Amino acid sequence: MASQTEAAVRPTTNKEKSTTNPLKSNVVVGSLLPVTLIIIWELASRGGFVEPHLLPAPTTVVEEVITMAQEGELWGHIWITLYRVFTGFLLGTGAAILLGAATGYIKIVERILDPMLQALRAIPSLAWVPLFILWLGIGETSKITLVAVGVFFPVYLNLTSGIQGVDRKLIEVGRMYHFTALQQIKRIILPASLPSFLVGLRSGLSLGWMFVVAAELLGASEGLGYLMVFGQNTSAPELVIASILLFAIFGKITDEILKRIQTRTLKWQDNMENAS
Repeated sequence: MASQTEAAVRPTTNKEKSTTNPLKSNVVVGSLLPVTLIIIWELASRGGFVEPHLLPAPTTVVEEVITMAQEGELWGHIWITLYRVFTGFLLGTGAAILLGAATGYIKIVERILDPMLQALRAIPSLAWVPLFILWLGIGETSKITLVAVGVFFPVYLNLTSGIQGVDRKLIEVGRMYHFTALQQIKRIILPASLPSFLVGLRSGLSLGWMFVVAAELLGASEGLGYLMVFGQNTSAPELVIASILLFAIFGKITDEILKRIQTRTLKWQDNMENAS
């Protein structure tokens, strides 16, 4: 009798907890709305509620993607777009780290650089395209530079804000322990500004995908953006929609990678996401 009572009140151990994979659960829940919309879209297209030449059925779009993949044409467009995004992301992030750290940590640098950078941030992405084509030509350099510009500003802004938002009391504690400037940066400023920086990376990557579309729409002979223009010029809506969906898929995949890096890196934070 006593053993039954102990078993009833004994707290459940980690091994006895549900073995349900949270990742699979999140995937299932997150897929409910997209799958429902796709089913509605398919039924509306097949039922004649929408014109096929305006919104072809999802099965038609998938068939177009499979055909291009089997012919080998699709992979080249995907590869060049991914190359432009990731190269521009690395260049834009590197420049943002250098300037964001300088403006966030050194007041005089902030007063000199930040006003000009904030003004440049307000320029729309399409406004850069003709200038970069004029300066750098229609090759890869202009496209990668445009992506780097899109990535730069969110990363720069979040990193600067993160550094400037470090609690002054933490800096005072560092001084009490006679930390050098390098020790303060390594042990106080970097950990405190890391959450803002990681959010900036995700925002920068998102804008990188947007800017690569602008680059490929106006001056490219290959890439997913080029496929959209080609589909428009040839009256092939299935090609346009397929390109849009591929942008959405790859954008989601890359953002999910950064999100997992963010979650693992910030495990030490005492917040709602890490509460369990």
